[in-house]
Amino acid sequence: MPHCYVTNTTTRPVSELSRELSQMGFAIDANSILSAPMAAKGYLESRHHPRCKLLLRREVLAELGDCRQADAGVDVVVVGDIGAAWSYELLNRVFRLLMDGAELIALHRNRFWQTEEGLQLDIGAFVAGLEYAAGKQATMIGKPSEAFFRQALKRLGLPTAQVAMIGDDIDSDIGGAQALGMAGILVKTGKYRRDYAERSAVKPDLQLRSIADLPL
Repeated sequence: MPHCYVTNTTTRPVSELSRELSQMGFAIDANSILSAPMAAKGYLESRHHPRCKLLLRREVLAELGDCRQADAGVDVVVVGDIGAAWSYELLNRVFRLLMDGAELIALHRNRFWQTEEGLQLDIGAFVAGLEYAAGKQATMIGKPSEAFFRQALKRLGLPTAQVAMIGDDIDSDIGGAQALGMAGILVKTGKYRRDYAERSAVKPDLQLRSIADLPL
């Protein structure tokens, strides 16, 4: 059955994700994974390699190839996850770049994500703050953007009506997929929280205790 693994993860490159999954017993080739950073690379190439301020972890920077980086006079600011490196000083520098005309690109705008210590604030809060302060809308690269899901559909070579999205994020996974006409299957694992899902306007086509319960 054709399948593609799509992720908003911006903390690790696809090669590392593939290795980690293999160590867990899932033989998933890196070519089967579509990540937000990889999608961003294609977007920047389509823009003829603009000057960029990249807010990304060092391990992920290599995935963006020969992207031209700068700290001033940039065309775009790319926001990914940089963990504890966020600070008022950094946000203010980015704000000034945006006010000077730079485009804001967000690899995603997830509200929170699951860690070993529990839920953790994700970059969506920083993206929203920068949008509000600079008075401009970010270009969204990862889920739930239509362009991201269409890249996955292109890899599969299938129409939306024949594809289902399985994920634990009611907003980015299920809502984004359904907006394009795909089925949305919510799994009650990972970042899933019952109260949050029940309050959402998004209604999954199917809910499963685990992906292991996916009907044949």
